[in-house]
Amino acid sequence: MAIWRVAIWRVCIFFLIAVNVAFGQAKTYVILWFDTEDYVDPISDDAALRIAKDLDELGVRATFKVVGEKARTLERRQRQDVIEALAKHCIGYHSNWHSIQPTPAVYEEHLGLLEGATEFARRERGGFEDVSRIFAVTPACYGQPGSSWAPQSNVALRQMGVRVYLDAGNQVGLNDQPFWYGGLLYVYEMGPYQIRAELEPDVPPASRFQKFDEAVRHFSQSGGGLISSYYHPTEFEHTEFWDAVNFAGGSVRDRKDWVMPKQRSREDAERCFTILHDYVKHAKAVPGVQFIAADDLLRIYANPIAPPVDRLTLARHFRESINYLSTASGDLSAADILLELLGLPVRYVDGPTTAGTTTYAEDTIPAFVFDGSVRDVASFIETNGRLPSEVFLGSQTLSLADLTATLAEHLLSTGPIRVMHGKVAFEQYVANDAKGSFSWPIHPKNFAPATLLDIARLQAWTIKPARLR
Repeated sequence: MAIWRVAIWRVCIFFLIAVNVAFGQAKTYVILWFDTEDYVDPISDDAALRIAKDLDELGVRATFKVVGEKARTLERRQRQDVIEALAKHCIGYHSNWHSIQPTPAVYEEHLGLLEGATEFARRERGGFEDVSRIFAVTPACYGQPGSSWAPQSNVALRQMGVRVYLDAGNQVGLNDQPFWYGGLLYVYEMGPYQIRAELEPDVPPASRFQKFDEAVRHFSQSGGGLISSYYHPTEFEHTEFWDAVNFAGGSVRDRKDWVMPKQRSREDAERCFTILHDYVKHAKAVPGVQFIAADDLLRIYANPIAPPVDRLTLARHFRESINYLSTASGDLSAADILLELLGLPVRYVDGPTTAGTTTYAEDTIPAFVFDGSVRDVASFIETNGRLPSEVFLGSQTLSLADLTATLAEHLLSTGPIRVMHGKVAFEQYVANDAKGSFSWPIHPKNFAPATLLDIARLQAWTIKPARLR
């Protein structure tokens, strides 16, 4: 019965999207998601159950991102009622152990793109498969525990069949809206459009929905957009997080020594559940608002592969800076543009694994040398599915950015092939503050994995906006 309900819901979503497009209305989509993670206190199981059932009554389908150990704990506790209630909604994956060390950013800190992807799959596939088995569905999305983000996860997630990254963080972001990055659709750094009705008691009721209403007015006048709202079922029953009282500062603790987080009073918990109910009810009643789940996102956002663009137009764009390009017919990442300049069919490829260097000392390059190097770059991409870090000119090298700028200039000019130095602009979409970006009570003290942001910048060759259909 649950499967039929999900199928019917998806048909309804598709129909509503088609109607909105036909009438040219700018929609505000709202994705409501819950990090379902607390496997310490059983009362959090009942919180998730209540939220799921309450949303059913409101006619809203949410996304529950479930930790592997949480799913296994529900199974051990024989909470089939919770499993079935959540399965009526959209299920995502939220790591295997969440806050038990090492967390993803910790075990990825000293690994490169490829070995990090292998390690992520080794550590996370078991939890992913447990969530899939217990809820009888392949998780539609992934989001990291806390701020423990790692760019290597993108490669592994694609291999696991996940194409949506749903969370909140500031390591990477673009225009406060969803974007394509690492081959995934990211709903991540949403700026003013990361909105929720706060649960604190001192928030005046009249202002609780103010940010939401302002965002809807903005989107109604600017072509539509997405609001991301998230909670944790455990926070409706507790005044502190289950992991902060057990695993703070990178500490480890035997299961027999785990302690329970402080609970809210029954009256206070009811107040919190009521705030969520009222927020969803209010949002649903606002004209132009439509709730969606993670498995709706790929239907709402356009295909990431844009139609071909004139090569000279692309070359002129790269002459100014190496960055994504938005056109009337679609958006191209820097990697997409490079493939077109190389004469390759555009498909997704990863960014380089390292920052290459330029050792070539001359001002110009003989045509036969450059042409051979361009062919070598194309061969590397077709063989490996990623961009090279650098290209050889005989025994010397050009960095990928310099090769790209030189190729663009060569397509626009006649005469000798002049060495150009690329002006990389896409790195601006990646954070620079490693300590601030990975701040989380569970991480070790002063944890600042700058290497992860270095890899993230290399993978920003793939970043571009996600466009509503």
